[in-house]
Amino acid sequence: MALDIDQLRADTPGCDHVLHFNSAGAGLMPIPVLDAMQGHLVRESLIGGYEAHHAADDDYRDTYAAIAELLGAKPTEIALMENATRAWDQVFYGMSFNPGDRVITAHASYASNYLAMLQQQKRHGIEIDVIGNDESGQVDTEALEAAITELTRLICLTHIPTNGGLINPAAEVGRIARKHNVPYLLDACQSAGQTDINVERIGCDFLSSTGRKYLRGPRGTGFLYVRTESLDLIEPPFLDLHAADWIGRNDYKLADGAARFENWEGFVAGKIALGAAVRYLLELGPESVYEQIARVATLLRTRLSEIPGVTVHDLGREKGGIVTFSHVSTDATRIKHELDRRGINTNLAVPKWARLDAEDRGLPTMIRSSVHAYNTEGEVDRFVTAVREITDR
Repeated sequence: MALDIDQLRADTPGCDHVLHFNSAGAGLMPIPVLDAMQGHLVRESLIGGYEAHHAADDDYRDTYAAIAELLGAKPTEIALMENATRAWDQVFYGMSFNPGDRVITAHASYASNYLAMLQQQKRHGIEIDVIGNDESGQVDTEALEAAITELTRLICLTHIPTNGGLINPAAEVGRIARKHNVPYLLDACQSAGQTDINVERIGCDFLSSTGRKYLRGPRGTGFLYVRTESLDLIEPPFLDLHAADWIGRNDYKLADGAARFENWEGFVAGKIALGAAVRYLLELGPESVYEQIARVATLLRTRLSEIPGVTVHDLGREKGGIVTFSHVSTDATRIKHELDRRGINTNLAVPKWARLDAEDRGLPTMIRSSVHAYNTEGEVDRFVTAVREITDR
């Protein structure tokens, strides 16, 4: 089903104000998402926070159902979180590690995830097995399988890294994890909303993501998927009266399903708006959105590569909507500043955000331009013209 780009842009007020190539940071919210969030905040102001939550319970519960539909999961396997990092941490810090246990990860690991691994290495003496890339730049699945031993306790994969367009072969990693019965945690922070994250096809036990990026939900929202059969593999790192029931003076019972990883207080308006964002994507047709993102990103890579002195750094057999580049003589910080002045939103890809990959490839600080389905060929033309002007000085 072809997307109606004009309608998509009409639904997105930000398109009238900026050229937004920063969806990997935070996508532009569509009107239904904004309405859902503002509507609930108004309700809170009129009748009170608890009362507003009770009145909007159907909308709140539908967020679980919408995310489950997007993932091919069950609503009871979804926990609503403050952000993707907190969701990822709930799994990683919920694992019971012993000295010598091994965790497998890839060069494209995100900084926050790898910092957690380093902390657990210091605390518990775990070993971190970093798997290299194959000739295309994606994680080498043969090397990953060969690295699995009887001490391997977890596979952690970043589906789409923060610093490039690479889409790692998540489903192939899932096949290997299932074959060897190793729990598998997928960081889908950048992939939710721009590529397939069906958990049955991927085969992951756990999946973490944010609401603010390609899903186009509000900041301060995220979610965690925990496969029902994998619930008992992890212990919630902390509990409150929502995550567990205090059933006796010295006893408690964990909440059923993924709810045990949530806590009581949260951004109710944001969680309702996250559900609206996922419903908006489902109504558009996720596959059509993914195809449009890939189409615009491919055009952008091609056009940028034609600029003298520009190097596009994206790897992988399959690429998504993140396009990273640098210029031989013009600093990325200056390029971003000049783009900002022209009303063009991008971000920097700083080496320390993905240090393993950046150091292995000798990457500089890059411009991270990340497109969405609401972006157009005309915007690509405008962007490339601006980069030419800035780097030609």
